[in-house]
Amino acid sequence: MEMGSRPPTAKEIASPSPSIFTIGPPVAPVGACIPSFVPHCRKAVREDGSGDNAMISCHVTSGVGSTAPTDDKPRILAKPPRLPSIPSHADGRFASSTDFDLDFGKVSLMSPTEPQTGYMPVFRSGSWSERGIKSYMEDEHVCIDNLVQHLSAPPSFPAPGAFYGVFDGHCGTDAARFVKSNLLKFIIEDNHFPHSMHKAIRSAFMKADHALADSISLDHNSGTTVLTALIFEKTLLIANLGDCRAVLSKRGKAVDMTKDHKPTCKFEKVRIEKLGGTVFDGYLNGQLSVSRALGDWHMKGGKGSICPLTGEPELHEAILTQEDEFLVIACDGLWDVMSSQCAITMVRKSLMNHNDPVLCSRELVQEALERNSCDNLTVLVICFSPDPPPRIEVPRWKVRKCISMEGVSALQGALDADI
Repeated sequence: MEMGSRPPTAKEIASPSPSIFTIGPPVAPVGACIPSFVPHCRKAVREDGSGDNAMISCHVTSGVGSTAPTDDKPRILAKPPRLPSIPSHADGRFASSTDFDLDFGKVSLMSPTEPQTGYMPVFRSGSWSERGIKSYMEDEHVCIDNLVQHLSAPPSFPAPGAFYGVFDGHCGTDAARFVKSNLLKFIIEDNHFPHSMHKAIRSAFMKADHALADSISLDHNSGTTVLTALIFEKTLLIANLGDCRAVLSKRGKAVDMTKDHKPTCKFEKVRIEKLGGTVFDGYLNGQLSVSRALGDWHMKGGKGSICPLTGEPELHEAILTQEDEFLVIACDGLWDVMSSQCAITMVRKSLMNHNDPVLCSRELVQEALERNSCDNLTVLVICFSPDPPPRIEVPRWKVRKCISMEGVSALQGALDADI
């Protein structure tokens, strides 16, 4: 029944009309049920309103013991009125379920929108590194929770600010150590800082890459992947180059902030082949397992030359809210044996237990080693609040289950037959 129409009378429902259709086997006349539900309909009209704004919700069920018709004609059943759904005044935000890799089953994460007035993240971090089964360590990392204090910056410097980075070196440690020591300086000293952060970061990456090419004391065969997180107030700016990964916990749900730059990835493979490169057995030109890196000038040729191996970072910007709990940054040694959601779940559970990001980083590294990771391992956990993450309320939805009288009769017959 559409809004604005009057409720049908018992006579209209029981009488044949164009809206009446013929269905199924003979059943009891609907008219026999009318007296029992019409008063309820009238009561609903009185409660919900009158006139055009009245809404009715009726449900008619024919009993099994109804009297069968005496004639051979198929019985005519009144089509119940089509009613508009009654609007609910309850909060209708339902969260999607997320599969965890750990044995925590499947839960629904509720992320209610909270007021953001006056919200400002508080940065604290922890890190842990292990050489693993390799004979030498090529990873480097940096954690700066307070940029103003670290740089002794003037009052005009954007605050609060923080800087974090993971540098996964290969073919030696020269490139990773150089970039770790100089990248932040290149960003701060760039002419575009702080008015155009994207341009400042891209320019700093290019300067670091060219400095590696010009240096006479560094190994030109050395290279490194780079993943940095620069935060000013509530703005998080991720710059990624290679196969490290940054994952944000949003109320316990893992949100990947970067893409792994592997030669086998579709978007990277297309770019490589357009520039004349090849992907052989998962390696760029059969030599390198990543498609973007700083250094590796034995593969890039001279400065300014077009090469499938690029030092151009991918940037991702986000505004932090109260739903954003922490960020996990790690090299590929972790992600080779663990999914993003598994790492977020482990860290969140640990923070709720002891609220120590250093210990969380160590636990992730130990878990990766137990899963037989074959690479160096470096993990950073950056929290945005001094408090541990809140417990997630998993609502127990009320589900009404019912069975018709026909179903009860069929079930009873099956049970009697077994006896």
